[in-house]
Amino acid sequence: MNFFNYKRRQTSVANIGNTPLGGENPIRIQSMTNTDTNNTEASAEQAIRVIEAGGDYVRLTAQGVREAQNLKPIKDYVRAKGYDTPLIADIHFNPRAAEEAALHVEKVRVNPGNYVDRVKTFAEFDYTDEEYAQEIEKIRQKLIPLINICKENKTAIRIGVNHGSLSDRIMSRYGDTPNGMVESCMEFLHIFIAEGFTDIAISMKASNTIVMTKSVRLLIARMEKEGLNFPLHLGVTEAGDGEDGRIKSAVGIGSLLADGIGDTIRVSLSEDPEYEIPVARKLVEHIVRRENHEPIDGKEFSGYSQFSIERRSSHAVENIGGENLPVVISDRSQGDYGINPLFKPDYLYIGSHSKEDVHQPIRLIIDYPQWKGERHTYPLFDATTLSRINETDLGLKFLKLSYNDLSEDVLSVLMTDNSVVVLLASYHINNVGEQRAFIHTMMTMGCRVPVVLWNTYSEDEGEDLQIKAGADFGTLYLDGFGDGITISNTGSVASKKIDTYMFSILQAARVRTSKTEYISCPGCGRTLFDLQSTIARIKLATSHLKHLKIGIMGCIVNGPGEMADADYGYVGASKGKISLYKKKEVIEKNIPSDEAVGKLIKLIKDNGDWVEP
Repeated sequence: MNFFNYKRRQTSVANIGNTPLGGENPIRIQSMTNTDTNNTEASAEQAIRVIEAGGDYVRLTAQGVREAQNLKPIKDYVRAKGYDTPLIADIHFNPRAAEEAALHVEKVRVNPGNYVDRVKTFAEFDYTDEEYAQEIEKIRQKLIPLINICKENKTAIRIGVNHGSLSDRIMSRYGDTPNGMVESCMEFLHIFIAEGFTDIAISMKASNTIVMTKSVRLLIARMEKEGLNFPLHLGVTEAGDGEDGRIKSAVGIGSLLADGIGDTIRVSLSEDPEYEIPVARKLVEHIVRRENHEPIDGKEFSGYSQFSIERRSSHAVENIGGENLPVVISDRSQGDYGINPLFKPDYLYIGSHSKEDVHQPIRLIIDYPQWKGERHTYPLFDATTLSRINETDLGLKFLKLSYNDLSEDVLSVLMTDNSVVVLLASYHINNVGEQRAFIHTMMTMGCRVPVVLWNTYSEDEGEDLQIKAGADFGTLYLDGFGDGITISNTGSVASKKIDTYMFSILQAARVRTSKTEYISCPGCGRTLFDLQSTIARIKLATSHLKHLKIGIMGCIVNGPGEMADADYGYVGASKGKISLYKKKEVIEKNIPSDEAVGKLIKLIKDNGDWVEP
């Protein structure tokens, strides 16, 4: 893998109807219906809306044999309307449903965590090697009928591993870890290969972007070791809705796409599925425009591991670097000094303006020629003013650089002046690769200067900026790089909104928390309550609880597992009934949905986690 120059990972091809996946094919876009699969017209019409929005595949849940049988009339309806886009069945818990679905659609997704294994209880089991082998043999026996049907009907299979639904068996031996996810996948994959079945795609999904990206990288390393190269489906589960859902998806999916990983993606938003397609399309287009870019001459630091979750070590300069949280520096060099008190930047960069223009009690960064040495203001130098940098003896000064600025004079300053913080800019089409090259150089030299990442865009739409910036900065933060963030934008997106995007990117990359985190699923035919309105009501009541993670899950497929990563959970138990969790413990079951939000608030209060707005 080349960390600095973009190139698609080469994979085998999975034949999925008339739209093959992997190989030299383009990155495919997909979504999933959230209708009742027994409702033929509603499901087919929603599938058509996804197709018309640009979806290459459409997935439908089939929780039982009856729903699996109804995939045929749904497919007939879609085909009668003139659409030949492949349909995919999503299966959990029910091998018979998978076998039925494989007769009717072009691909079946199975979840190793619940296809054969018992429903998750979080109980620990101590298997001997012989007992564990017996469990694998049970899985093989359950899979062989599905494999034979898929061979006969030319139906592809996705091995879809979810962090939120790893089996108790896997958890007992490997833990709730990326390694556990890889083992869960490989158990199934080895069975498919032994049976001569290779029309396979694989996904490794989690709501935690670190777990998601590390598990995919570990899986690729494992496959390469065994000479395998199956195509990959990328997605962040339970990403949420609105700004948070878009940014979290861009951070997780974009960081893998940036390394050429991924053959199809699904952006999971708690919104109508057709709204996912343009978001996914924009994300893919932003990354693949790097193809055949001017090469970046970077050298990998020998001690770096793509599997590590450690942040790069830097020394502290005031509140930047070291053990400090990454800072947010807002570019206000074009004016507009208003601040949202809920998302107040740590610094404002005001360019050549003066302190008197701002009227805000906040630290300011000013271009060196206009800097007057006033209290709570800090100079910004660049390569053209570097010779003057030693004229100040402040505790903090900024130096804006790009990779191409790394001359001997610059390196001398970075290695000897412990009051410098680098603002690392890139104007290369592969800005991620160039910024990586700079930081790998710093690590190779043993230079611990703090580095604030700075990227410039020209977007008029907030969504476009969320996606591009989320992918670019997210890649580097998930690498473990970055002591701060700055977004410059020459388009019309308001500065206050850009500030919220920066805080959201840091939170999505799990390096700085600034607001309540909602782990909410996108909904599907299994959802047992009105997901979108419920999310809105829960957010209205709890959005001031910045220290909490709250899971909102439509059903039990990933619900209990995702609750282990949340402080509190709201999970569909049956139609119109809710179960409430504290972490992975069920506190109360079968609450009527019209009472459940109030009881969630009471649960938070009873456990001492409530603060008044």
